[in-house]
Parts: sequence; C-alpha cells; structure tokens
Amino acid sequence: MRKFVMAALAGSMVGAIATTQIAGPLLAQEGASKTSVYEQLDLFGDIFERIRAQYVEDVDEAELIEAAINGMLTSLDPHSSYLSPKDANDMRVQTRGEFGGLGIEVTQEEGFVKVVSPIDDTPADAAGMEAGDFITHVDGESVLGLTLDQAVELMRGPVGSEIIITVVREGKDEPFDVSIIRDTIKLTAVRTRAEGNTVVLRVTTFNDQTYPNLVSGLAETVEEIGGMDKVNGFVLDLRNNPGGLLTQAIKVSDGFLNAGEIVSTRGRDPADGERYNATVGDLAEGKPVVVLINGGSASASEIVAGALQDHRRAIVVGTKSFGKGSVQTVMPLRGDGAMRLTTARYYTPSGRSIQALGVAPDIIVEQPPRAPEGEEVVEEKTRPQRSEADLRGSLNNDSFTEDERRQIEEERATAEEAAKLRNDDYQLSYAVDLLKGLSALSAAE
Repeated sequence: MRKFVMAALAGSMVGAIATTQIAGPLLAQEGASKTSVYEQLDLFGDIFERIRAQYVEDVDEAELIEAAINGMLTSLDPHSSYLSPKDANDMRVQTRGEFGGLGIEVTQEEGFVKVVSPIDDTPADAAGMEAGDFITHVDGESVLGLTLDQAVELMRGPVGSEIIITVVREGKDEPFDVSIIRDTIKLTAVRTRAEGNTVVLRVTTFNDQTYPNLVSGLAETVEEIGGMDKVNGFVLDLRNNPGGLLTQAIKVSDGFLNAGEIVSTRGRDPADGERYNATVGDLAEGKPVVVLINGGSASASEIVAGALQDHRRAIVVGTKSFGKGSVQTVMPLRGDGAMRLTTARYYTPSGRSIQALGVAPDIIVEQPPRAPEGEEVVEEKTRPQRSEADLRGSLNNDSFTEDERRQIEEERATAEEAAKLRNDDYQLSYAVDLLKGLSALSAAE
C-alpha cells in the first residue's frame, strides 16, 4: 500500500513538473507578447509627440490620430476603414436611398480607385462609366497613394459642378478623360416592366426600399400582363448592383424560395457564425426565374444569385460577378464616428465562399461593348430577303381565318420587338428568350 501511495505521489510530482515545464514557457511567451505590444504603443506615442513637436508645420492632432486609426484599418483589407462623423452620417443617408455624388460604387486595387459598378440613371452612368474602370486622376490630381476615403472625398463637390475623371479601361490603349456633372443621387431600388409575357425586375441596390419596391412592382407588372397565368417567367436583373444591406438580400432571396438556407456567415470564432433560412412563400408562384449578373454585381447581389443558383430555383446568366464575399460590421465610436470592420465571410447554401471567386453563371453571355460616344454603329447591309409571297402570281394562303391571321401578325410583331431588344440589351434579350423556350417546353408537356 505504501509503495502504491509513493508511486502515486511520484506520478503527481512528475505531472506537476511536466506542467510547470510546459506552462512556464507559454506564460513567458504571453508575457513577452504583451510587453512587445506595450513597447509598440510606446513607440507610437513617441512618434506622435515628435511629429507634434518637430514637424515642419503645425499639425491638427485630431486629424493625425484619425489618419493613424484609418491607416491601421485600411491595412487589413480594402473594406475596413474609419468613418468620420460626416462619413458615418453620409453612409446612413445612402442606405435610405438618397445622397449627393456621381453615382458609382468604388473599391481600391493596386493603389488606384476601381469602379465596382455605375448606378443606373446617375451622372456616372450617363457619362459612360463602366464596371472595371480604373480612376487614376480626379481633376488632374493623381489618386495614387490616397486611401479610398480620401479619393472619394476628392470626387465629392457641390451639386451641379463639373468633375474630370481620368480613366484606364481594358481594351483601350490610352487613358481618357470623362466629364461628369455632380448631382443628387436618388436611388430607385427596383424598376419593373413587362417584356412580352416576361416580368423584368431590375434591382439597382439593396437599401431599405428594395424588398417593398420588389413586391409592389412585381404585383403591378403581373396584373398589367393579365395575371400570373399569362406570365411565362421572371428576370431578376442584378447587373451592376453593388450590393447594400444584408437584410434586404435575404428578403429578396426568400421571396423566391420556400425553404432551405439562403446564406451563412462565418467569422474567426466558429460560435459567431450565422445561418439565414427561407420561409414559405414564393412571389413567382413556381414560375421559372433567370438571374442576370456581371462583373459589377457585388456583395448582396452575389448572395441572392448564389442562393437561387444553389437551390436550382433560377438559371444564372451573364458573366462572373465581382467576388466581394466579406461581411462588414459598422461599429459606432465616441464622437459620432464609426468603424467599418470586416468580421466574417459569406457562404452560399452549398458552402461556397463568394470571396475573390464571385458567382459563376450557369450560362456565360457577354454583353457587346458600347459604341464610343459620338460614334454610330454601322450595320452591315444585306440583300433584302425575298419570299414566296413576293413572287408574281403566287397563290394566296386560304387555310387561315381572319382571327388566325391576326394572331400570326401579333406574333410577328412580338418577334420584331424581341429583335429590337436584342440590339438594345443582348443579355436581357437572351434571358427573355430563355424563359420563352422554357414556357414552350412546359406547355408541350
């Protein structure tokens, strides 16, 4: 018995020694890490004092500290930043759907400002700005070396004033200048219209009004067509939609799904992950849906496209989306400022991360480039087509009634309208034709 107790005590002592031997270096390492952090903070304080005391000109201490905070945040990723009280207020106004500016969503890449997308019916859109454009100069001043917020501030100005932006565009040999007149940007979140028997839902942004506008616009257009029985499908146009509120993206996705996961977020701590699921109810009542995306579709747009694609609820058509799959949390700070910090990544229902990869369309359809301003597209002249009806003395077709002839003429006029749409917007025309084909197959069954 005594031997057993001694052996147990010896084992306890060995365990204690082993624990001490392991924990000792860990505690020392943690202590060294804290010491290093404090030393770095002391270094920051020393540098701040030397700048304040010895810089060639007087400095604004508050601005200096704000610049240091912003530099710390922007070093993390392109979407984390410090928001001054003015910037924080501007952001709140923008999510409500009205703000002053040019009408472009931008990010930063390789030191330059990159256009994520122009917003529909804004000065930037009217001036011909395109997703993927790089802005190198604003009114002749280079943006290289500026933070994104500084570059954006450079582009702001009084409503009605002119700004000259120097743009580098893929496919163009030389940079070129674009003149834009600043204006108050009023965002219409959703525009709806009928293309034949197809309902087109153009979603330009995800703000507080997006889902309510979608519901009301969809109902009005369905009624205009003659009821849901007459509708052959829906086009959800998310091209050049830079995103916005996550809550609205979830509601729009839920509007076309009856069940299942819409999106999940995962942060550094697995316990902080969130999953958002669909509820019963489909605005389209099971009708086929085509989602249009392009390189200007980002963030919330990609959540909707990815959710409907993974659930096989929609066919995604267009080109690969932007690839912004990170979550930014806006945290209020003292003094009415705020901090925008990347806290998680988005994942589609199948577990795909959107970040840097984007959403790949099921069917790739490129949009032909716009004709340069001032140039007209010269259509190739072809010989006029002749048919049997053009031949002298040809027999009349007496197999149709007047009503059947009228129906044929209406179908021909519809086909001509579709051809016109193909010239105006090839990607949308493709989506509408796809829904016509799906409708025809469904009717044949």
